[in-house]
Amino acid sequence: MDREELLRKADSDEGLTVEEIIEYRKIAKPVHHVYGKYGTLAKQYLEQHAVGKYWALGGDLPEYLHGIDKAADTLYETMYEKLSLSERYKRTGNYIEDVRRITEMRRLIEEEILTELVYVNG
Repeated sequence: MDREELLRKADSDEGLTVEEIIEYRKIAKPVHHVYGKYGTLAKQYLEQHAVGKYWALGGDLPEYLHGIDKAADTLYETMYEKLSLSERYKRTGNYIEDVRRITEMRRLIEEEILTELVYVNG
């Protein structure tokens, strides 16, 4: 079987023999996906605690994890804007106090992202 026929057969989900699978792995280079912080955390969580969902996602896993990263970015920006307007997190002019407030605000946002997006079984 030539290379093009093997690739066509694999892409059309026809059954491959063991020999064909070995040959396919030699010619098809795996795609290495790079995820952001939250996509990577979500992948680790799925691998360790939600294996069924991990396997069910299958080929959709990269899209799912990139979606987690995008949603986390959006949630971070939205919450940062909202919390920045709160009296509790407004800048005071005192450097140490401002750093403490910003750190607390980022911690709250991080906690929300992890709870709502990353560590989800549903």
